[in-house]
Amino acid sequence: MIGKLTGKLLEKNPPEVLLDVHGVGYEVQVPMSTFYNLPSLGEQVSLLTHFIVREDAQLLYGFATPQERQTFRELIKVSGVGPRTALSVLSGMGADDLAQAVALQEAGRLVKVPGIGKKTAERLLLELKGKLGDAVVGGAATQVKSDAQGDILQALLALGYSDKEATASLKLLPADVGVSEGIKLALKGLNK
Repeated sequence: MIGKLTGKLLEKNPPEVLLDVHGVGYEVQVPMSTFYNLPSLGEQVSLLTHFIVREDAQLLYGFATPQERQTFRELIKVSGVGPRTALSVLSGMGADDLAQAVALQEAGRLVKVPGIGKKTAERLLLELKGKLGDAVVGGAATQVKSDAQGDILQALLALGYSDKEATASLKLLPADVGVSEGIKLALKGLNK
């Protein structure tokens, strides 16, 4: 029903923002990835939205990119995952990171998100498999080009590097690198 809002940003209270659209104030829940990229108060902003009507409430969820909104929509289709949990997942890891975790079937990365236990993480991996790759064109799911790169990424994450650091180091590696050599090269690049 409401697919996009464009207006003046009046308030920012994580995870909610108040958007003035021609005199009507809309309360919109946003993931932290969107929240951090919002302009200053009083400036114009456009948010893609997802509108949910329940017996006791009408709720608007806002997203900076179509990719985030599509990922949110896929998340709420999963049994046991509601809008709050979906927002928490997107706040904790972002759409690209989620797509990568699903592509590599890494439940450990999902369990780090507050509110996601082992069973929910496994359900997400099972039900989202193959769905986010289509929703995330050019995203993290396509950054891991081979099994070797997936193994290298898992090794870097196990060593305590963040998702962003590990993914960035993968981009610098040759496409045909082996696992052990790739780990060595990635560690050299990360230690500079």
